Amino acid sequence: MEDLSARCVRVDSSNSPSVSYLSMIERGKRVPSADMLAVIAVVFQKEVGWFLDDVPEDEAITPEKGNKGGISGMPLEPSFLFSNDILQIAIPEMLSQTGTSGRQFAHLLIRAHQEHHQNHFPDLERAAEEVGLKRMPLATEDIIDIAKGMGLKIKWIDRAPKDVINEMGLSSKQLVTSFFEPPGTIYISNVLKNRPSRLRYDLAVHIGHCVLHNKDGLKSVMMSGRRDDFDDALVPQSNTLNAQDILHAWRDFESSFFAGALLCPKVPYRQLLDRHGYEISVHKQLQVSASVAMRRMTVVSPYPHWHYFDAYAPGKLKAVYRGNGIPLPWGNMRLVEDPCQHWAVFRMISEPVEGTSAQISILNVGNEPRIYCCESVKVDDSAGNPHVLCAGIDLNPAIEAQGKDAQSIAHDLKQACAGNGGSIVIPKHIKKDLTSVAKILNINWIERGIKNEARLICSRGAVCPRQPSCYAAGRNLCEDN
Repeated sequence: MEDLSARCVRVDSSNSPSVSYLSMIERGKRVPSADMLAVIAVVFQKEVGWFLDDVPEDEAITPEKGNKGGISGMPLEPSFLFSNDILQIAIPEMLSQTGTSGRQFAHLLIRAHQEHHQNHFPDLERAAEEVGLKRMPLATEDIIDIAKGMGLKIKWIDRAPKDVINEMGLSSKQLVTSFFEPPGTIYISNVLKNRPSRLRYDLAVHIGHCVLHNKDGLKSVMMSGRRDDFDDALVPQSNTLNAQDILHAWRDFESSFFAGALLCPKVPYRQLLDRHGYEISVHKQLQVSASVAMRRMTVVSPYPHWHYFDAYAPGKLKAVYRGNGIPLPWGNMRLVEDPCQHWAVFRMISEPVEGTSAQISILNVGNEPRIYCCESVKVDDSAGNPHVLCAGIDLNPAIEAQGKDAQSIAHDLKQACAGNGGSIVIPKHIKKDLTSVAKILNINWIERGIKNEARLICSRGAVCPRQPSCYAAGRNLCEDN
């Protein structure tokens, strides 16, 4: 109701309902005037008469929940094979034989938990709000004062980025940006003096570690760049699963989530996004990184069907969130041989693109076409490595919420793209439906994506829907496009 009231004010402040008045309308204690109803109709992109139907059809106004999370589940039958005792024996053996480290498995568990809960962790939000008092933006001096108030000392160190070689034989940079040493010292690389947004984030993470974990002595190390080769003296890795791997990974996640909530408190940040149409550029106003701003979008938005990727070349996902269940374009544990290079995140890695890029994509999920829209931006991390950040949403539930047949629309758009070499200017009748959804969701980059060509994408080249296939006769034609 707060969001709706704010949206109405921007349409017509003189005829906009307050939050309390909306509550009374909802409870049947007030009837909106014709002028007020007209304002509400603009926000929801409906004719006024639509609201006057005495018996609205539930399926026309209620979005389909769909898959809750990005990792598909499976029935655990026969159930006795999945007892705690059997799993405790089988999982370490499986990891050992597949070469999966305990830390990688821990991150997979955490991602499944995160996606299942669709990024909602109210206890962590409250903890951050109690520390930051919902102030936004927080200046560097504010965060330093919070740290000092907790008895933390800050020391600067000279630590330059170092060269590392990844599994493809390519060179990249890696930098330890900061680390915590008990009982209360934060060591920060001098490099961050020229990267204030990363400095604020690192400090916020260490504050989270102190608040949530009571400075319990676990080493908290912040790194920038590819994490293929760890500094074993700082972050020891195990080839087998152990409790310490899980604990380290979970506390890293908690502290990182806390940092985002401290820098971008939920309600003020949602209101800011609403005023600016979810533009990524709001990160400049808040003096935070684009990564923090985009990850927090997936948390604070009232629309739950988001995804977020942080991708490094030639095909490594450093961070993944899939509250909408979108398949991965490539893995974050191993490289794939046939990635679809039409994903926006992949194209931006390969192409010299300035600014942000919006794309409408059509992807088969469970043999059904779905329409996605994303906004991507190419940035450099603190170690100097280029990488691409991508935030996107699944449009099908929003289309269904407007009483439209999302499957039919997605199928028509897919067929049009397939018959035109894989991309096409969006037909007018589909563009109208998508524009309506963009205005309701109040996300500006959806409208920018609609103006560009829609693209067919796939989860792997082996299931490429293009005609002819990008991987026809074993040859990768994506590279030619």
